[in-house]
Amino acid sequence: MPPVSVVLPVRDGAVTLEAALRSLAAQTFARFEVVVVDDGSRDDTPLVARAWEQRDGRFRVVRTEPRGIVGALQCGLAEARGRYVARMDADDICHPARLAAQFDLLERAPGLAGCGTGVRYVPESGVTPRAAEYASWLNSMTDWETVASNIFVECPLAHPTFMFRREALAAVGGYRDRGWPEDYDLLLRLWRRGERFVTIPRVLLDWGNGDGRLSRTHPAYSLDAFRACRVHHLRRSLLIGREGVVMWGAGPTGKALALEFRRQGVPVLAFIEVDPRKIGQVIHGAPVRSMRAAGGFPRALHVGSVARAVGRATVRSAAREAGLTDGEDFISMA
Repeated sequence: MPPVSVVLPVRDGAVTLEAALRSLAAQTFARFEVVVVDDGSRDDTPLVARAWEQRDGRFRVVRTEPRGIVGALQCGLAEARGRYVARMDADDICHPARLAAQFDLLERAPGLAGCGTGVRYVPESGVTPRAAEYASWLNSMTDWETVASNIFVECPLAHPTFMFRREALAAVGGYRDRGWPEDYDLLLRLWRRGERFVTIPRVLLDWGNGDGRLSRTHPAYSLDAFRACRVHHLRRSLLIGREGVVMWGAGPTGKALALEFRRQGVPVLAFIEVDPRKIGQVIHGAPVRSMRAAGGFPRALHVGSVARAVGRATVRSAAREAGLTDGEDFISMA
């Protein structure tokens, strides 16, 4: 029984699948299986996958009717036999030491439910400044304190780099389809359960950056879907027993988040702003107040609602000076 199962869902990925599977076969850690879930492909994906199954007994192919990414992932989890379940996509390339590094960390750190690795987008020529900033942010999530303080900013681990203990995934029901990012939803449910996860501080996966990625084309990965996911999980965790939220930042990010909080039934009590031109206004029915007024909302969850990293750090520092505790009565969101 291999200790590591790699779940690789694919639909019509014949162009890149060969290289992805070759990178797994070249791992320095040899005790793994690869479960290729062919989600109703109509190209040569089955031929590529079957060839590897016949060539190397560690590769298995499960062919299904089209289920979508969540259905394919759940199928892969059901087929996985290892005590650790790793992820991979058909347009990604693993560095040779990837599985060894993750397996070693999880064996040495029983307090971790799982881990990811550092990533780099390929081809690099197509990486936008915003994407490069996100990759750098992901690669900084190397300790639990950093992950925990940023869990509502973005998905803190790159999905194709996941390796988690199978019992941790089973405890939260694996993946589910709620109309928002399935990987982020999974990590937030694990976080709510008290599980911990970090990123290994090494770039061990080349992340495919093609135009056909689901994160670029599917509505489940839109900004609106991300906001809905964050608010949903906040309502079931840090917002329990709170009167509502106070938004620190009345820019586009704060306004959009405020609308989502209201849509999900969470009162927006006020906006906190440093811009004197905004103080005194009313936005979405909530007054804009100065930072001196923040202490007037002791039963609220204070939300730092700034999109860029530099602004988030500034707001977090100001909230700390106002006596708020990060992760308890203050969080950063984007």
